[in-house]
Amino acid sequence: MSNEAPTPQAASVMTLENYRFPAHRLQQQQSDPDRIPLVLVACGSFSPITYLHLRMFEMANDYSRINTKYEVVGGYLSPVSDAYKKAGLAESRHRVRMCELAAEDTSSWLMVDPWEALQPDYMPTAKVLDHFEHEINNVRNGILSADGGTQRPVKIMLLAGADLIGTMSTPGVWAEKDLDHILGNFGAMIVERSGTDMDEALANLKQWEDNIHVITQMIQNNVSSTKIRLFLRRDMSVQYLIPATVIEYIDQHRLYTDDGESKAKDKDKQHAAN
Repeated sequence: MSNEAPTPQAASVMTLENYRFPAHRLQQQQSDPDRIPLVLVACGSFSPITYLHLRMFEMANDYSRINTKYEVVGGYLSPVSDAYKKAGLAESRHRVRMCELAAEDTSSWLMVDPWEALQPDYMPTAKVLDHFEHEINNVRNGILSADGGTQRPVKIMLLAGADLIGTMSTPGVWAEKDLDHILGNFGAMIVERSGTDMDEALANLKQWEDNIHVITQMIQNNVSSTKIRLFLRRDMSVQYLIPATVIEYIDQHRLYTDDGESKAKDKDKQHAAN
């Protein structure tokens, strides 16, 4: 099978019918033969995406290069579907497009996979990681080795903030089999955030500690989507907290205001009627 990257198709225009796994920025060949190729996957609402979401990938890339045997060959943002029904959740088409704009504007290696966002039902994180495993290692047969002689399987790993590991360590929040699948088979890179007791969280996840990599924030950044939405509702500036292209998109579609979502839907219906 050819490992040539396909012509990229915008994630924001995909449907389940025309879905194609985005691999246009996935590294085609390893650089270091002594390392294990690694793809980082961040699952979340991204409502809206912030610079911290993007910065997590850079921190994980540095951490992998300096502290592990892994070589990062790709990074993916995977927004949740509308079925998640979380407060403040913009429609998936908006969140996918904002992630797409942010990746295009700020990175040379990040991609947006809309597969999870397109699902009619909520998709557990374990199944999302299985999707990446299938697309990269089964369909694409991994990536080319550094010497060009063989195909190598790619390690898929979850990238998340410390708040996620906090929920994982709380009894009853996650199914035990999902935790074992995520942390046992895939592993996780967790970026520390103030307010989360990492020692306590990790103590409850002792059996998977070898597969959990904790990344210290050298420069503290506590911006969150929740705070961004609060600023927007109060008509306050979010400049330099999220990418400028995302701000423009939010303004254009009147997202995250008390009446913005309903007005955006009415506007879309008018366009469709015309």
